[in-house]
This record gives sequence, C-alpha cells and structure tokens, in this order.
Amino acid sequence: MGEPLAIIYRDQYLVAINKPSGLLVHRSMIDRHETRFALQLLRDQLGQHVYPIHRLDKPTSGVLIFALSADIARQLSRYFHDKVVSKTYWAVVRGYTPEAGTIDHPLKEKLDKISDKKSRLDKPAQEAVSHYQRLATIELPYCVDRYPQSRYSLVQVQPETGRKHQIRRHLKHLGHPIIGDAKHGKGIHNRFFQQQFNCHRLLLACTEMCLPHPVSQQPLRLQAGLDASMTSLLQRFNWPQPAQ
Repeated sequence: MGEPLAIIYRDQYLVAINKPSGLLVHRSMIDRHETRFALQLLRDQLGQHVYPIHRLDKPTSGVLIFALSADIARQLSRYFHDKVVSKTYWAVVRGYTPEAGTIDHPLKEKLDKISDKKSRLDKPAQEAVSHYQRLATIELPYCVDRYPQSRYSLVQVQPETGRKHQIRRHLKHLGHPIIGDAKHGKGIHNRFFQQQFNCHRLLLACTEMCLPHPVSQQPLRLQAGLDASMTSLLQRFNWPQPAQ
C-alpha cells in the first residue's frame, strides 16, 4: 500500500483531501489499466463509505471533497450546482499573460470516446467563465520555440462555471496554455520543463475552496499546498507559494 492520502479537513459530515497529480477520482473506462482511485483509497483509509461530490482531472492536484453520507452529498452537490462554492487554482503557463482578466468563452461539451459515448453530439456550447490574475513572470535564457528567450507566468484562476477541462481550455484560448498539458498545451515547452526542471506533471493545482458548511452553515475554507514538484519549481523561479 502506498502513502495515505493527505487529509486537509475532516469532521463527521465531510472530508477533504489534497489529491495528488496522476490519481483518478474514481474508476473510469478511459483509464481501464488504472488500479488506484481516490474514492477507494479514501474509503479504505477511513474505513467507511465516502461519496464523491465533484470532479478533479487526473493530472490536476489539490482540494477534493467527499461527503460521508448521502444527505450531505446531496447538499454539497447543490452548492456546486448553484455556484455557491468558490474555487481557486494556480497554474504555470506559457508566455506573459495580461495582469488580470475574465475569459468568457462558451465551451462545447468534451466527449470521451468511451465514457461519454451516449452524450448528445448536437448540444450547443455551454456558458463558461473564468477570472484570472497574474501572480509572477519569468524570462529564461533558453531558446525553446521561436525566440532566443522563453517567458512563463504564474497565474491564479477562479472558474465561475465548472465545465470539463475548463481552465485548461480557457488558458489555451487566451493563448497561454498550461505547462504539462499534453492535450491542450505545446509539446516543446512540456518537454523543456521535463528535461530542464524534472517537472513531469500538469502544472495546475486547486489550492483553495470556500463554501458554507453543509450543517452549521459557517464558512469553510479548504486549502491544499503544492506537491514537491511544483513547490521546487516555484522556489527555483523565486515565485510566491499559496497560503496554507
């Protein structure tokens, strides 16, 4: 058995973990070879049933919430549906982004060949809004693409909606894809970070979620630190770290 999942909050109603990059939330036909899932690992770790509330992409790390009863699961699901939950992500992207802005760009439903094969192909694009702020920049003396130097930004993103791969697709639309994104990014920059900085993951992490507690209604602020790979990179670039 591997390392236990890092629990960042737990009471009798819900539990939140810091999901590592590369771990699926639950079993999926897309990754049929996978044998480890956050849902089963957490269930075995706690010795009780847990209920998944929301999705976090396999390569994305950070705050992931589970309910400990069906009633609480329904309540938390309503929070996500009604946009009561505020989510904050940190990402490392290619280029210098604007200082701040809002990406209001509808997204067509992303279909997976296996798990989403029954989804309608004629659905119109869905509303998708993300707000972002640039936290730091760096120019490196390496010719990675067309220019003698290469520029990168650290950005904080607050998605207002929760579409599939929304942040990854929105930052690509902005012209600043996330480093390590094999699907929406640029391979030459991904390989540069692998070879130069030993960074082999998608550089996207959910660092904070804020929501009312489903029973007490008191504000609940859930924060997750970055893993060693992202922390090392930010330290190397002399960039800030998320608060914990």
